[in-house]
Amino acid sequence: MTPKKQHQEILAARAIKNLEKRGFQAWYVSDSAQARDLVKKLITPGASVSWGGSMTLDEAGILAMLRSGDYHLLDRSTAGTPEEVKTIYRQALSCDWYLTGTNALSLDGILVNRDGTGNRLAALIYGPENVLVVAGVNKIALDQEAALERVKNTAAPANALRLGRDTPCARTGTCADCLVGDSLCSHTVFTRLCRPEGRIKVLLVGEDLGF
Repeated sequence: MTPKKQHQEILAARAIKNLEKRGFQAWYVSDSAQARDLVKKLITPGASVSWGGSMTLDEAGILAMLRSGDYHLLDRSTAGTPEEVKTIYRQALSCDWYLTGTNALSLDGILVNRDGTGNRLAALIYGPENVLVVAGVNKIALDQEAALERVKNTAAPANALRLGRDTPCARTGTCADCLVGDSLCSHTVFTRLCRPEGRIKVLLVGEDLGF
């Protein structure tokens, strides 16, 4: 094992210990293949499943696995109109399993996220029976301040570029706390406790995934 991998596993173990203190269920796996195996074990066939926009889920092969599996999917990419997208957003709030990434995770076990529309954070906070957060070890930050800094100056600019948004961060690479219509940063949520206990599950993967 390389020193880099050892360091990542040490940080992941600390984060998992602190997540569990806060009522989350948490696991660490070394790679995306193991992540997909665990997701298969957690989600029973026939369950209703939805997800928020997440490069992590895509890069880890989890979305492809779900789409080829025996699940009732609430997949907004299949919507033909904006109204159908809204309907799927609402239906997702009562699904059995909601999957998402996280913009950052502090070492003391706090999830930090920003959202433009808010559907992803709404599901994280309340609604779906189970929420599974999948995150690469690159999302771990030293503390809440560093986690928010990561959200503002790493995740948001990269996502703005990915989505073709006309924002200051897409042009400069750093957050300007803008108020433009294309902003992806309408809502900022710190999830410091999981209630009810165990509803939110965090799967840390020993790879760099997402933004």
